[in-house]
Order: sequence, then C-alpha cells, then structure tokens
Amino acid sequence: MAVTLVTPNKKRMELSVNTEWTGDGFDIVEQSRAGLSRAKADEVARPIGLTDKEMARILNLSERTLHRLRPEARLDSNASERLLLLEVLIKHGLDVFDGRTDVLDRWLHGPLPELRRQAPVTLLDTTTGFGMVHTVLGRIEHGIYS
Repeated sequence: MAVTLVTPNKKRMELSVNTEWTGDGFDIVEQSRAGLSRAKADEVARPIGLTDKEMARILNLSERTLHRLRPEARLDSNASERLLLLEVLIKHGLDVFDGRTDVLDRWLHGPLPELRRQAPVTLLDTTTGFGMVHTVLGRIEHGIYS
C-alpha cells in the first residue's frame, strides 16, 4: 500500500507500506465493503493490548455499540476500512520493531515530539492520523530522526 503525504513545507513524500495482501487497494475496498467481523477487531487489537475504548475510537463507533456487537456481527464499511488500516499499521510497526509487540504497544501509547507530544494511538481516529503515524514509523525504519 502506498500513501502520499505532504510535509509542512509542501513537499510530497511517498510512503510505501509492505502488507500481506496479494492484490492492490481494491482488495481493501472489497473487504471493507463486505464488512469484517467484530471478532476480527478483537484479533487485531489483542497482540498490542488495545482496549475496547481505544478500538471504539479508532473504528469510529461508540464503546457501547462495540460491546453490543456479537463476534460474528459485521462491521460497517467505514469501521471495516479503519480496522484494515489498523492491521496494516500494526504489521508495519511489528516490522519496524522486530516483531516485539511489547515495544510497539509502548511506542503507540507514548507521547512523541514529532506528533506534537501526542501518543500515536490518539491520532488513529482519522485517516490522516494513520498516515502521520506511518510516516514516523518509516522514519524510524530508515534511521531518520527528527
């Protein structure tokens, strides 16, 4: 998956994220439209310890709605797409941190100077926030420090 970002000084930057999807962006669109299960949300959140409150915020659902959904219930296309974006981000983070879920968990929840002292997880309620977090991971991956 490739994301084009614009830096504060208006330079365009292409960020390429390696995912396990064999196809292109249409796979994400199709999976989002079909809807992912509530159980998939738990599966994605579990390795890095995201709480239901954090997941509800990321998926743009109320915490109560998330709790009410049965494991087999399908998320709408918006929540499904966000879940897929989160899954890609987690895979990217695990690549950067050598598969260490504990390190990724601490990194996601700690404030970062390059994100205006916000924890990366707090930005994941918008697609722009996902791009910003991917950019920081890419900088770490390539040894570019702020």
